[in-house]
Amino acid sequence: MLLAAVAFSTAAFAQTTTTQDPATGAKTTTTVRDNGTVKTETRTGRTKAGEEIHETKEDAKVVGKKAGHAVKSGAQKTGKAVKKGAKAVKTKAKDVVD
Repeated sequence: MLLAAVAFSTAAFAQTTTTQDPATGAKTTTTVRDNGTVKTETRTGRTKAGEEIHETKEDAKVVGKKAGHAVKSGAQKTGKAVKKGAKAVKTKAKDVVD
């Protein structure tokens, strides 16, 4: 039984490394077994449908950032206008009272 446990524990030492090319989506998995043999598996990049989905996701991200920027700058402009208007009303009120 001890021999089986030792054999099982050494089999777990196989090292697996996975790398992915961010531009194409291609994945390469390299496994080095405990007896020294190397197994390499390569998956090609995205399919046409997968590429379309990826592009749509990236486009949506860009649109979201642009919309967020527009909302922020609009809010800042509105805030400045309100502050300027309130300041004008305040000075006009002082003139009327005097």
